[in-house]
Amino acid sequence: MKPRIIVCGLGRTGYRIFCLLRQQGAAVVGISDRPLPGEKNDIVIGDLRAPCTLLAARIQDSEALILTTNDDALNLAILTKARVINPRIRIVSRLLNTNLGDRLDQTLPLHVSLSVSALAAPQFAFAALGNRVIGQLQLFNQAWPIHEEYINETHPWIGKQLSELWEDQSRMLIYYLPVNGRTDLISSVAQGKCLQLGDRLIIGSKPKVRSRRRFRLRKLLKVLANLRHFQQHAKSMVLVTLVLLLMILMATVTYVSFSLNTSIIDAFYFSVGMITGAGGQEQVTEQAPAGVKIFTAIMMIVGAGVVGICYALLNDFVLGTRMHQFWDVARVPHRNHYVVCGLGGTGVQIINQLHSQGHEVVTIEQNSNHRFLGTVRSWGVPVILGDPSLSTTLQAVNVHSCEALLAVSNNDMVNVETALCAKALAPKLPVIIRIHDPQLARTVQEVFDFEVVLSPTELATPSFAAAALGGRVVGNGVSGGTLWIALATLITPNHPFCGRRVKEAAIAADFVPLYIETNHQTIHGWEILETSLSGGDVLYLIMPASGLELLWRAAPSQLIVG
Repeated sequence: MKPRIIVCGLGRTGYRIFCLLRQQGAAVVGISDRPLPGEKNDIVIGDLRAPCTLLAARIQDSEALILTTNDDALNLAILTKARVINPRIRIVSRLLNTNLGDRLDQTLPLHVSLSVSALAAPQFAFAALGNRVIGQLQLFNQAWPIHEEYINETHPWIGKQLSELWEDQSRMLIYYLPVNGRTDLISSVAQGKCLQLGDRLIIGSKPKVRSRRRFRLRKLLKVLANLRHFQQHAKSMVLVTLVLLLMILMATVTYVSFSLNTSIIDAFYFSVGMITGAGGQEQVTEQAPAGVKIFTAIMMIVGAGVVGICYALLNDFVLGTRMHQFWDVARVPHRNHYVVCGLGGTGVQIINQLHSQGHEVVTIEQNSNHRFLGTVRSWGVPVILGDPSLSTTLQAVNVHSCEALLAVSNNDMVNVETALCAKALAPKLPVIIRIHDPQLARTVQEVFDFEVVLSPTELATPSFAAAALGGRVVGNGVSGGTLWIALATLITPNHPFCGRRVKEAAIAADFVPLYIETNHQTIHGWEILETSLSGGDVLYLIMPASGLELLWRAAPSQLIVG
């Protein structure tokens, strides 16, 4: 029996999830607050949070509910109503607030929270590193890119046995698509089949982490070399400071000239105390004529203003944003770095991934009060405040010598303008652009011939569909219209794979085992194929979404891994 899934909220993201699930053969029903052109079947129109609308979609008989609106409060309201009607339904929530999502996952059983930004960011990072990816795997606390290898005449793997590739722990073989006929990967590996011209392999590759070498002297020299930027930030402060020093000098000369019995030190001490308001050596003017006393009063008034301005500028420079700006600009690498334009949810996730892998990153953000500024700076990543679509801003981050530029702000037009400006400055620069509308993303890439144009909605859709189909999803990908899902499934006594050898189960169910967690150890490689599954084991596997119907024969709660 096919799983019955409800998609609540058929906006841009929700409708794509609805279509993908329907394409994969799931019994899917959509709930929308307005009619959809061209869609009449399997759509319920009504208030998304109303119990009558949920009942009309037969939520009491459904295995999973996907909440896809971009309003966290609305999704939470629908979630509570759905759980009252069907306490055992599996709920997949789209939440912008990832902290709230983590809390819900820990509190509620059968609940999975997903963020479009977090799901899409790894593929943007992979694209910046030069990888053409079709998906990702979260394995061993790392994001592994999934890509497709086409075996042509010059491919180094032509004629190579699949068993040799299976032994390499730096990659995960996911699926085998031979040019002639159709056979599963595990059978081909066991038989020692060789790759032929026209064959295709879907592979997950272990990401490479660069060692981050720290040269403190080099960083200091870089700061000194960029002191020219100090002039731009500190010009007003230096000007006010000079005015203050000139006032002190003028007052000192005046008092020494008035009385030859007054030493230069006493006159200077009095001038500083009088102008700054600290006082001291008042006897210098006690016997002075009226003109000197008037001069002293004027200097006190003017000095109070100048000192106030000087303190304010100094405080702003040291404790405010000026010092941050100066320090960030001074630390911009000269070459081999990545420029991320936009500090939204996707941008900060991209920065985190690239930085954690040892790459130097610089970000450009227009909003000086952005909530992620402190987070990114705490990672040691320079933040340049400015408009990324201006050539002066891009030149400040050395865009002509960076590895790649990622335009990932929330404004599609700003992203396109930024990419065009970057291409004008550095025609050979790889540019990765974020466009929300998948159709617009494709046309923009065709017209402007950018390297990579990605839509977060399109990238995240498979993960929502996969999470609704069961298990703890650890990755997914789409190739040739087929949705691949990687998941962790807990082996229980009633599980369809319990008591069977992994090799036999994989051939019968057309899945590829990734590894097994059992008795506090990990089993992979050749050993995993001969392992018999028993209760308590956690099997990580990848398979087409259409094959998940077999796993649904077990109760969905048996498939969930915490």
